[in-house]
Amino acid sequence: MPSSLVEYSCNGPFFHDDRVVRAHDGILRYGGLNPSLTELLDVAVHRYAGRVAVEEDGGRSVTFSQLWKSASRVAGGLKERGVEIGDRVAVRQPVAVRWVEAFLGVLLAGGVPVGVSPALDDTQTGMVIADSASVLTLDGELPEGVSYIDDGAGPEELVLLSYAPGTSDFPRGVELSNENLLSTIESVIYARGFSSEGLRNLLVDPELHTVGSLVELLSTLVIGGTVLLTASSDAASWRGTGADVLTASPAVLLGAVENSRVTSFGRRAVRWIDYSGAGLPAEQARLLRRMFPDAKHILCWGMTETCGTGLALPDECALSHAGSVGIAFGGMEVALFGPDAARGFGELLCRGPGVMRGYWNSPEVTAESFTGDWFHTGDTATIDGDGFVRIVDGDIAAKAVRKAGITP
Repeated sequence: MPSSLVEYSCNGPFFHDDRVVRAHDGILRYGGLNPSLTELLDVAVHRYAGRVAVEEDGGRSVTFSQLWKSASRVAGGLKERGVEIGDRVAVRQPVAVRWVEAFLGVLLAGGVPVGVSPALDDTQTGMVIADSASVLTLDGELPEGVSYIDDGAGPEELVLLSYAPGTSDFPRGVELSNENLLSTIESVIYARGFSSEGLRNLLVDPELHTVGSLVELLSTLVIGGTVLLTASSDAASWRGTGADVLTASPAVLLGAVENSRVTSFGRRAVRWIDYSGAGLPAEQARLLRRMFPDAKHILCWGMTETCGTGLALPDECALSHAGSVGIAFGGMEVALFGPDAARGFGELLCRGPGVMRGYWNSPEVTAESFTGDWFHTGDTATIDGDGFVRIVDGDIAAKAVRKAGITP
């Protein structure tokens, strides 16, 4: 049976945003975006100058104005070292305030940050630096100079080069534009219902070199919130943070609630639980809800190529659709590809404003990864009639679909 591409609409009552409209190229896009990430952040800095922007566990905290001032000095230092517009600069700092200053400094210098995982050894790090043609690596003391701010970038320009696992041993550089990041930030803020009242988002063991963690950080800063950085997975240590939002992987959250007797933190303070993954079984979803009964639970799915997100399971569907990664939101659309696509099973395809420009230095791989505007995720999925997506084991699901004659 020949393969086919079947689009699945999501016109339900969840995450509808009137700002998302279909553009002349057929892709859903946000209207009224700032031209660049630096301009959006500059607005936040001036609006919330005296608020605390970032706190590190047991370390520094900086206000928005202090963060912007130190980042602009890093930008000045980078310019003095010859960094030009569009130059890639590798960031290999420990996750702390200094990491954020380094990242923003590269942006303000007009450069393109390249996040390097601390888990990579020297050989792998060298390969990423060489492949990205990074002109500098920020892995120690940061350069400082006369304050400098470049905010002349446009929506289509490269703003981040993020390396993701590929089919080979070497990761692929994923090109993300200003529009990719700006659209994703807008969608995350809207879907979670974040306000500008100064919420505190506790990022547990974040991997800021990945776009998923980075979007969480940026989405919090844009609304004048405080980003709390901690490497501790002990729920007892979270109690004194005053966090409104708890952002962690499902494994970390489940381990914390199973191993800690501290429940008052979740019951009295947390208003949002934010985690990513391939869907939670009903039993685990119930456990998290018992521990954080008053919080809004949001499970998200995404890839580096989709700017770290694109699908979300609404809070009210956490139990009724346990195991699902949710529905498309923020302009993302989904389709299935394969011989059983019309019956709700196949390879998951995505398109939308958060989908990457392409793979760095890999035009052939980029071309192979798209069918028209649709990006091939490589994940096998089922989609029901309401647009809920479930990531599944390909062989098992194919047999079940064919045996039962399942239709979406």
